[in-house]
Amino acid sequence: MHSLKNLIVLALGFALLACAKPIPKEKAAYVGEWHGTAMALLITQDGSVAYRRLEGGVNKSIDAPLKEFQGDNFVVGIGPMSTTFVVSVPPHADGDAWKMTVDGVELTKKH
Repeated sequence: MHSLKNLIVLALGFALLACAKPIPKEKAAYVGEWHGTAMALLITQDGSVAYRRLEGGVNKSIDAPLKEFQGDNFVVGIGPMSTTFVVSVPPHADGDAWKMTVDGVELTKKH
């Protein structure tokens, strides 16, 4: 899995090339660096998204702008090419940590 530094650099670099939609105030809890088993997700305030996942021996990744929220789910992509991230448990405080479940993986926000 790519280092967090590379993930951040890719996300910031892509933000310069594409127009992302800023995260709405009511979805501010989504912003941050999220990590789970074989999965990393970075959502920036400006709406850039960087995603990495190792699943079944295959590395999956996307670096693209946020297009929209559909309820708790969010859509990422450019033009007609997009992917929907299914959020079965939206961001919430769990003790001292923030958690959410995306595409069946429980993620924890890094501080």
